Amino acid sequence: MEIIFLGTSSAVPTLERNHPSIALRAFAEVMLFDCGEGTQRQLIEAKISPMKITKIFISHFHGDHILGLGGLIQSLGFRGREKDLDIYGPKGLHKIINAISSFGYFQINYNLNIHEIQDGTVIETEDYVVECAKVEHNIPSYAYSIREKKKPLFLREKAEELGIPPGPLYGKLHNGEEVEFEGRIIKPEQVLGEAKKGKKISYSGDTRPCEAMIRLARDSDILIHESTYEAEDYQRAVDNAHSTSVEAAEIAREANVNELVLTHISTRYTSDKNIKSEAQKVFKNTKVARDYMKIDL
Repeated sequence: MEIIFLGTSSAVPTLERNHPSIALRAFAEVMLFDCGEGTQRQLIEAKISPMKITKIFISHFHGDHILGLGGLIQSLGFRGREKDLDIYGPKGLHKIINAISSFGYFQINYNLNIHEIQDGTVIETEDYVVECAKVEHNIPSYAYSIREKKKPLFLREKAEELGIPPGPLYGKLHNGEEVEFEGRIIKPEQVLGEAKKGKKISYSGDTRPCEAMIRLARDSDILIHESTYEAEDYQRAVDNAHSTSVEAAEIAREANVNELVLTHISTRYTSDKNIKSEAQKVFKNTKVARDYMKIDL
């Protein structure tokens, strides 16, 4: 799993920070979390083919999180995309995509599958689960987590003791299926070890600190949390429904995460040193995201 930060600014971009967007390379897919203006260019700089994007998860409908969608959708059409694209977001997403699709003259020959979300499981596959939780912002906003499913370790020696030859039966047992061999029923638990814990990544979108965020992020390997303001600008954070560096660190501590990455940094600060040091006093394992920063899990 690889996280690539495409945009780490807040409402206004700078020369160093683009509007919010995060790419996740995992499970033979590329997923986007938010798609701010300029995300296409950031993908090019990060050497990520937009044609490989399978899913886009939108946290909320403020412009800095969605204004890159229209251009991306059109460009995929120009490049001859045929594979479906799934887009997830709050109620009203259909209206947003319809507006985008009617702006200007263009044609796409692939399906846009639009999914309006609510608290709970967004999607579940054999490899991963994506969940969301409504958080506290000044418009409806959702945080996301993606958790890797790990199969229990296949104990080959146990299979050999049972006389099962290598081949398709191994795969079925590893997938949790009973098999019949030489008149005997072999159960998966006879050849499987303990289930392994998969990696978990959580992304806050825009939010004030809240219990819903703590619950969603619980035991994450990586928590990506907005940190629009320094601690001294607490009242601004309250007024604008955002979080400070210290508040994000408190969420990380309460949620028992392994690492905190701060993003969505206000342009009022010329350096992120203070934001980082403030957060580290509360939660030591903290870093501040920069555009094109990568994290391998």
